[in-house]
Amino acid sequence: MDISYQVQTERFNYRVASVIVHEEQLLVTTDAKSPYFYLPGGRVKMGELTEDAVLRELHEELEIEASVIRPLWLSQSFFNEETSQECFHELCFYFLIDISQSDLLSLGAKFRKWESHKWADYEWLTFEELERSTFYPEFLKKEIVNLPEHLTLRTN
Repeated sequence: MDISYQVQTERFNYRVASVIVHEEQLLVTTDAKSPYFYLPGGRVKMGELTEDAVLRELHEELEIEASVIRPLWLSQSFFNEETSQECFHELCFYFLIDISQSDLLSLGAKFRKWESHKWADYEWLTFEELERSTFYPEFLKKEIVNLPEHLTLRTN
């Protein structure tokens, strides 16, 4: 069971997200109901470790085996979702992910995957494109670009 519940007019989410960087590009996603980019990830299940949740979500969404390098940030957010206008209180753990043992890079700069009930579009955005894009949460635009250079994963 996902740790997400409704309380009157607000929704609480316990979420994990993947920071996947390759050659100064960030893997982002969007879907038909979201006119903005966000990081791949999803909700944590009751009794599940956050590290296990982020790897499960990557396997479900992208059909890849990956590994966690390290946790990056823990964020508590209060926001109105742009399309549904639903009020959220969200805790999200962000993890730097190693994809070097996967075939993710062979899928191209833009690709589409079916995720249980909807299509999701994935794209590698350069850090410059990220700055100009509508991307949530906004604080990550600056934080991701400022990751130390040695954390950029290279497969060549």
